[in-house]
Amino acid sequence: MSRRDGRKNNDLRDLSVNFDDLARVDGSARFGFGPENLALASLSGPIEVRLSAENPSKATLDVHLRPLSNVSATESKSLASAIASALTPSLLLTQNPRTLVQLVVQALSLPPKVWKDGLTAAMINASTLAFLNAASIPMKGIVCAVTVGRLASSKQFIVDPSGEEAALLDAGGCFAFLFADGLDEHVKCVWTNWRSFSGGFEEKDLIQARNVASESAREVWSKMKLCVNHREQPDLKAHAKKNDGPGEDSDDDKMII
Repeated sequence: MSRRDGRKNNDLRDLSVNFDDLARVDGSARFGFGPENLALASLSGPIEVRLSAENPSKATLDVHLRPLSNVSATESKSLASAIASALTPSLLLTQNPRTLVQLVVQALSLPPKVWKDGLTAAMINASTLAFLNAASIPMKGIVCAVTVGRLASSKQFIVDPSGEEAALLDAGGCFAFLFADGLDEHVKCVWTNWRSFSGGFEEKDLIQARNVASESAREVWSKMKLCVNHREQPDLKAHAKKNDGPGEDSDDDKMII
């Protein structure tokens, strides 16, 4: 079935990945699903932690979320907590006890009021890329997130719903998966906010939505890996710098798929 923008039900929008080199942080990156859901994440750590927040057995993960406009409110703090919950299973925080790992996530687009899950998924993916770019925190896997919605009319599931499609959904949410061994068939869902917009939902609906999401999450992970490998190839980096000149982003640092 073709959607309004021409995509099939299981098609993602164009993915954009940009490895930023922000000052005074250990790693930063941007991720986007099309032009509608864009996010920037920066990572600092392990760094010194306040005595009140010190944990003797592991590093403290502190996530700050900055909306596109206004100051962080209760909703932003709740989303920051959700992002931390999604990322924690992939991190070996016990390797750096009594330290702080600080993640700052910035929204670069204004999501539709009725559907903010796409931006949530972009924030989780940008955060994962920031950890990969920093390479300062041991990781046991990669967390990738996608969104899935169910059309009210046909009860079909669609991947990465647009803001226009959000009004047609009767259920939807974001799913985050941990890839600990490449593209293992048995990936683990580490976080979701799946919900019904018209009352309760059956467990089979959640399972079906999760299965649909896991396939698209594999696609996100594959393209993340492609971008990371592309960035790390020295011959490509040298060629890009020669052609781009100073002050421009090379193709290693930015890729749209």
